[in-house]
Amino acid sequence: MNELSYIFEKMQTLLFPELNKMIGPLTEKEKSFTEMIELVKIEDYVTQEDKKTGRPSKDKKSIARAFLLKSFYNLNTTKGLLELLKTNVSLRMLCCFESVSNVPSESTASRVFAEFAEIDLGEKVHTAIISRYHGEKIVGHISRDATAIPAREKGKTYSATKEKQVKKVKGEKIKGEKLKEKTETVTHKQREQSLEEMLNNLPIECDTGTKINSKGYKTSWKGYKLHLDTADTGVPISAIITSASVHDSQAAIPLMEKTKNRVTNFYDLMDSAYDDINIKEHISSLGHVGIIDHNPRRGVKKKFEPATKIRYKERTTAERANARLKDDFGCEKIRVKGFKKVSLHLMFSVIVLVGDQLLRLLQ
Repeated sequence: MNELSYIFEKMQTLLFPELNKMIGPLTEKEKSFTEMIELVKIEDYVTQEDKKTGRPSKDKKSIARAFLLKSFYNLNTTKGLLELLKTNVSLRMLCCFESVSNVPSESTASRVFAEFAEIDLGEKVHTAIISRYHGEKIVGHISRDATAIPAREKGKTYSATKEKQVKKVKGEKIKGEKLKEKTETVTHKQREQSLEEMLNNLPIECDTGTKINSKGYKTSWKGYKLHLDTADTGVPISAIITSASVHDSQAAIPLMEKTKNRVTNFYDLMDSAYDDINIKEHISSLGHVGIIDHNPRRGVKKKFEPATKIRYKERTTAERANARLKDDFGCEKIRVKGFKKVSLHLMFSVIVLVGDQLLRLLQ
């Protein structure tokens, strides 16, 4: 946090006065964007090609800044982003495009975006930011939640035909048959897997997801699901993107493993979707205290003790983070297609939220 304070003070005393001389006074929104990109420094994670022959390549570092601008200004399309850069001199200069002619075409920007998606740039930058500015901070609570991500692409379809079930006489045991125990669930298998194995086994195709909303009605969407671990400060610590049909509980243990490598936390707060014995046992194995709302489908609803109930209210930080990602930073309308591109779009939004929340801590 000392480094974060130093950067913030340097921006206020040196950077903004210099920018005022170069491009004129900035609006409050432009100042906030400037603080965010100076904090994130996404250009440090982009390798620029040095072409000796042929047509010069567009500056990928500037384009990376531009895509952060797209999330920060909650722009729906790349075309809208490029139009903004052409008309707003301040934002164009902040993204390091010297003139209108340097602003890339829509096809070029889309091609570079696809290249960023292939190298998983968003995850790399997010990991580095958390490690640099939040890694040494002790986190009281990690709030875990998932949110629906609608997408504009053809979802995976599943066959309506069911496999024929083997008929048997009541009480008869079929040779080689084993009764499925609770320990055979996905969460149980994850406890014996590495983080890489867990992530590789999570479905990532675009498909249809269903959930019960806050009013008790069943809703469905086609697309993906964003699983998020959020600290007390509102900073997203870890993120995983999966198919929409993946149950929230299946991403809990992978999220725990990612988060434990980034911060130290004491409590894990989750709603009733995570009420699973394997998740509880994994929380205990990490030395954390799990506070999970009881799932009423498993009997009479168990209520929290008064002190636990107060602590559980901290979980609203996850809901606020999801709301800001959708309302303010472009996660509500996804125009790109394919898991890698959708993931990068979402991670750019997560990065912007991280930068915004970290700067709020200093104000």
